Amino acid sequence: MQPYNKSLKQPSRDLRNNMTDAEMLLWQRIRRKQILGLQFYRQKPILNFIVDFYCPSVSLVIECDGGQHFTVEGLEADRVRDEALAQLGLKVLRFDNGQVLAEIDAVVEQIYCVARQRLESSSYET
Repeated sequence: MQPYNKSLKQPSRDLRNNMTDAEMLLWQRIRRKQILGLQFYRQKPILNFIVDFYCPSVSLVIECDGGQHFTVEGLEADRVRDEALAQLGLKVLRFDNGQVLAEIDAVVEQIYCVARQRLESSSYET
């Protein structure tokens, strides 16, 4: 289990109840172990962040980014966040909301490929 700020539990519940259209669409495609039998969680607190989707088996975080992520401040915040998550051994995949909504099959295929690669590399390390 990854370390997290316990004060983020309620905000993460609120985010699960108020997902964006892109998050809802992606969630429909990754929930219930549809990708390689892997369990994904949504709006998961890790450290002082709430990540959109998290798969602990392959240490994978998936983010759906809205317009606020493409400002100077947003890009810097995401860089700091991705660095902190990488320190925990997590791989972060970022997709913008438009990409998720317009190209969901390509997004899911990329998630599948990264998850499969991480599964295969972890099996050699044990």
